[in-house]
Amino acid sequence: MPVDLALYQPDIAQNTGTLLRLGACIGVVVHIIHPTGFAFSRKELKRGGLDYLDAADFVEHDSYAHFDTWRREMARRLVLLTTKTSESVYDATYTGDDILLLGRESAGVPDQVAADADLRVRIPMRPGLRSINVAIAAALVLGEAKRQTDGFSGLT
Repeated sequence: MPVDLALYQPDIAQNTGTLLRLGACIGVVVHIIHPTGFAFSRKELKRGGLDYLDAADFVEHDSYAHFDTWRREMARRLVLLTTKTSESVYDATYTGDDILLLGRESAGVPDQVAADADLRVRIPMRPGLRSINVAIAAALVLGEAKRQTDGFSGLT
C-alpha cells in the first residue's frame, strides 16, 4: 500500500490544486477533509492543478471524524506534519500504511486532531522561521516517505 496524503480543511485553492497535481504526478492518493476554506470545484483548483486534475486520485471526506473512522478501519497510521514537535522528517521511519496529514494553512490542526496522530514530524529549518508553504512541505516529506517505502518504483 503506498503512502497517502491528507489535507485537513485546506484554506487555499491554489495549494490544494498544486497538491492534487503532485499526487497525480507521483502516484499519491490525496484525501480532502472538508470543509474547505474555498468552494471545492474544478474552477477553483484549476490554477494550481492545471490540466492534471483528471489524473489526480483523490477522496473527499465530509468531516475529520469520518476520515478518522475510515483510516482506523483501514489500519492506516496517521503522520502529522507540524512545527510542534522535535522529530525530524528525516529521522522518522515511514511505512506504506502511512497517511501524511497537513493542517490548514491558517491554523494547522486542532489539538484533538494532533492528539490522534500516531507520529508527528517536522521539517528542520533555520531558527526563527515559522513554517514552509504546505505544498512544498508535502513534497519534501512525501519524497522521503516514498523513498523509504519504494514508492517510486514503476515511475519513470
